[in-house]
Amino acid sequence: MGGGCCSRRETPSTAEAEGKKRAYIGVRMRKWGKWVAEIREPNKRSRLWLGSYSSPVAAARAYDTAVHLLRGSSARLNFPEEMVADAAGGDDDMALSASVIRKKAAEVGARVDALQQQKQQQASSISGTPSSSRPDLNQKPSPEIAEEGTLFSS
Repeated sequence: MGGGCCSRRETPSTAEAEGKKRAYIGVRMRKWGKWVAEIREPNKRSRLWLGSYSSPVAAARAYDTAVHLLRGSSARLNFPEEMVADAAGGDDDMALSASVIRKKAAEVGARVDALQQQKQQQASSISGTPSSSRPDLNQKPSPEIAEEGTLFSS
């Protein structure tokens, strides 16, 4: 009887695990939409916080940078082809501190995040539509909109 009870519990949890499969290693999404990256330090229980980003790709690249610096060329990466291109003659044998790893990962993540946002802005300017469906409430209304508002108020 006990085996049947446990097997029932395992079935939903495995289905939930498959449904929550992550697109990138070391990356998760916050409730409010930001993407964050973190990694466990080898032989320690502590984690290295690698930052929060507006795109999952930027967070994944930050993770890749950190895991490559920690574990060398044998690390499992999200974008192995990008890491080969970005390898700037770093020594695999050189031990780096957590703060140096965090800084390098944040630099890469911020650079990728900026490029992602730039691509989105260029795409929206080409199509002529704003990149988000929500209006920017901090932006002043254009003169045409202000004139239309005065017509309806009289």
